[in-house]
Amino acid sequence: MPEDTRHTAAGDGRNESEADRLDRNYGELLQELRVSETGVQILFAFMLSVAFQQRFQSIDSFQRAVYVLTLICCTLSVALLVAPVSFHRLVFRHGLKEQLVMTASRLAIAGTTFLLLSVLSGVLLIFDYVVGRTFAVLTTSILGLIFVLLWIALPLYYRATHES
Repeated sequence: MPEDTRHTAAGDGRNESEADRLDRNYGELLQELRVSETGVQILFAFMLSVAFQQRFQSIDSFQRAVYVLTLICCTLSVALLVAPVSFHRLVFRHGLKEQLVMTASRLAIAGTTFLLLSVLSGVLLIFDYVVGRTFAVLTTSILGLIFVLLWIALPLYYRATHES
């Protein structure tokens, strides 16, 4: 009879095997990716359609550069956020679940970073076009700070204060 590999992870009260933990972690990651993927896909579709609008020809060189940057960041975000799915398909049933979870987590963080840059540069582009550059830069900077506080600083703070 195989040895029972069940254990309780440090401080979380779970009685699960390493395989169960990896499965749970991957499932949680996929749920998170579903949220991110939807947002980036909508933004990506919007950015692709903008270039075909008649008024797009009237944007200045700064706005064109921000548009290109936004489109590149969106594209990279889509690639990084969808990559865990293709990674899973290619390593499925090869005993690489731990590598899958670690790599998918890193890809998700990178994809979310590019999503953040996409959102902020898209806001910068729209605000610059609609209300002017000074307001656009100031507002985008403030929004960027809020995103960094919510998406990075807050989780890192709680992680640091709750580590054993």
